[in-house]
Amino acid sequence: MLKFSVAMSVYKNDNAVFFDRALDSIVVNQSVIPNEIVLVVDGPVTDEINSVIDRYTEKFSIFKIIRLEKNGGTGNALKIAVENASNNLVARMDSDDVSCFDRFSQQLKFFENYKDVDIVGGDITEFIGAENNIVAKRSVPTTNQEIKNYMKVRCALNHVSVMYKKDKVLQAGNYQDFHYNEDYFLWVRMLLGNCVFGNTGTVLVNVRVGEDMYRRRGGLKYYRSEKRLQKFMLKSKIIGFGTYFMNCTKRFIVQVLMPNKLRGWVFKKFARKELKDESTSR
Repeated sequence: MLKFSVAMSVYKNDNAVFFDRALDSIVVNQSVIPNEIVLVVDGPVTDEINSVIDRYTEKFSIFKIIRLEKNGGTGNALKIAVENASNNLVARMDSDDVSCFDRFSQQLKFFENYKDVDIVGGDITEFIGAENNIVAKRSVPTTNQEIKNYMKVRCALNHVSVMYKKDKVLQAGNYQDFHYNEDYFLWVRMLLGNCVFGNTGTVLVNVRVGEDMYRRRGGLKYYRSEKRLQKFMLKSKIIGFGTYFMNCTKRFIVQVLMPNKLRGWVFKKFARKELKDESTSR
């Protein structure tokens, strides 16, 4: 199979138990093991996190650990991870999510079947507490044109699920600091570079969520970041003024005016498929 690296970062506020489970899902309970994991330790971390890192690096030789003196944020950490990846195919992995057992095999097969594709993501499920307590699912369009059309309104790739070609990411300017929108901003620039997108149409990652996630997706700072991205798409002629106005208006209502609980309901109602009385073990 094609060789690939994993780009990952961890920082002091991450939960060591969740971090351990995330690593387990890509090097132990995974059908195809990465050839390399580039782990950027984003500033000083806890003894518990260091203990997890030591345990995995002692057992697996595929880790490349890069330690930063100061915390520089997710965008900066992922930029460094991509730059230091030895393989052209790079998969993104978060520090507290769980990759499905056949995630990487599905994505590698996609790249083998469609040589022109530059980035492949998939659907995600979201859980609270126990991994089988799945509360929602985010499905995304699958074809290149559908993805590019959807990108004009919302992000059409689940960041935690993607695998991409390093050279195409670097050509687009790599990750850049963009307050919670590092991924969307990168996809838009890849779109401008005529990259080819794909999604598998299957669930690739089980994502850990909670009320705090919706809190992070609100506030004036988050909205300003979203508006800045919309301005970039308008200036780049990806969208027209009408779409820009509607996008900004919707985001202002949801991210600034709504309280957390209502925002959470809106996300589940309109941005996710809410799953009731349904348990899935993975």
